Amino acid sequence: MTPETRTATGTPRAAFTGKAPAALNDPRLRANFRRAMDGLMAKRAAQFADPAEWAALRARGTEARARALAKLPELLERLERRCTENGIVVHWAETPAEANAIVLGILQAAGARRVIKGKSMVTEEIHLNAHLEAHGITTVESDLGEYIIQLAGEAPSHIVMPCIHKNKAEIAALFAARIPGQGYTETVDELTAAARRTLRGEFARADAGISGVNFAVAETGTLVLIENEGNGRLSTTLPPLHIAVTGIEKALENLEDVPPLLSLLTRSATGQPITTYVNMISGPRRPGEKDGPHAVHLVLLDNGRSRIYGDPELRDTLRCIRCAACMNHCPVYTRVGGHTYTFTYPGPIGKILTPQIEGLDCAGDQPHASSLCGACAEVCPVQIPIPELLVRLRGEAVHPGPAAVAVKGGGSGYTLFESLGWRCSTLVFTSPRLYRTVGRLAGWFGTLMPGWLPPLNRWTRFRSKPRFARHSLHQLARKGGYDHE
Repeated sequence: MTPETRTATGTPRAAFTGKAPAALNDPRLRANFRRAMDGLMAKRAAQFADPAEWAALRARGTEARARALAKLPELLERLERRCTENGIVVHWAETPAEANAIVLGILQAAGARRVIKGKSMVTEEIHLNAHLEAHGITTVESDLGEYIIQLAGEAPSHIVMPCIHKNKAEIAALFAARIPGQGYTETVDELTAAARRTLRGEFARADAGISGVNFAVAETGTLVLIENEGNGRLSTTLPPLHIAVTGIEKALENLEDVPPLLSLLTRSATGQPITTYVNMISGPRRPGEKDGPHAVHLVLLDNGRSRIYGDPELRDTLRCIRCAACMNHCPVYTRVGGHTYTFTYPGPIGKILTPQIEGLDCAGDQPHASSLCGACAEVCPVQIPIPELLVRLRGEAVHPGPAAVAVKGGGSGYTLFESLGWRCSTLVFTSPRLYRTVGRLAGWFGTLMPGWLPPLNRWTRFRSKPRFARHSLHQLARKGGYDHE
């Protein structure tokens, strides 16, 4: 990988390996993340203090997600049918470009010029805001965290708390500079009130509301959205038009699958027993009802998910419920932050999802941005084997699998030099005589190799040059009379 690469749509992206050093050398960023992550981990641990209850609830959640994925094609057809019966118009989008075109077309047909948005990672994934703004449609984020980073002109650095990388002083300075009439204050209540005053007017003026979806229930045609601020409910209820955008993997089979997953999601994400608002949307406003949109549209996005679904092992990636517990416990993410990953989904889940969506030729360094410590798998509420999938993707990067299930961009990381190196290593370690010979040569001449010489310089850039022993363990044992070969 070069320091600069491109997404599948041609957008230039700085590689993780090129951006990590700057993040590691930013003491303010490190302090912001350390403080936030410590608090989130403590709150989550308190919510799952009973190991037996955690194991039982986790098993229920995993079973619900695995069952839904096993029946996904059927569930999506049933979801479309039930949503249509409920009055929700369903659209299918294979690519981000198709999804953006669908949303833009709906808005233009309705004459909408101003949109209020609830929190949605899928719309971040397809860069919907930029697409709408380019076509003259004003888009305002209503989630407080999303609103903050929209004012800052940044992307989310966390999938649950988008502005977790900022402290009070930074937000106070941002509000003073970007919100008319707002003075500088670091009082949290005053900052929240300033955002509320601004956003209340946006809710009233909006021609349409756009949201994501936490779960889409095929049994009832219900869209489930959870939130803490009430902004999601205002975005989906107050404007006359509501457009929900979600990935196809969010489908659930039955309404009874929702409660255990809600409990797992909220407790894993923010350490709460439940969120303030649980919204269940099953259609537009009906005759006699006093609120709700007059029209509801659901956009189901593929964007590589069908390809992921086709691989029995990598399919586990799609179980994710976007709780971000894996990020909060990841020793890499908590030190470099979300923007280092460049793409929409950072942290452990991003390291397995992004390379499959964007391609290993574009994001092939991300599976390597891990110590494989397994903390992410231990806390994942739906038991995604993230370390195993990381190893699989590392292998796919140099040796792609069968064409039917090959990861996009597989084999792009292959180099002749590395291949020869592993072949030579295999030869040395499978031949006792050659192994002893190479060991003697390393003991005699290894320390003379300069640290700046490739490929050793890739090691010595961050570590001390290895010192080779003049005598092997076998030689020392033989000399001491302990060799019994």
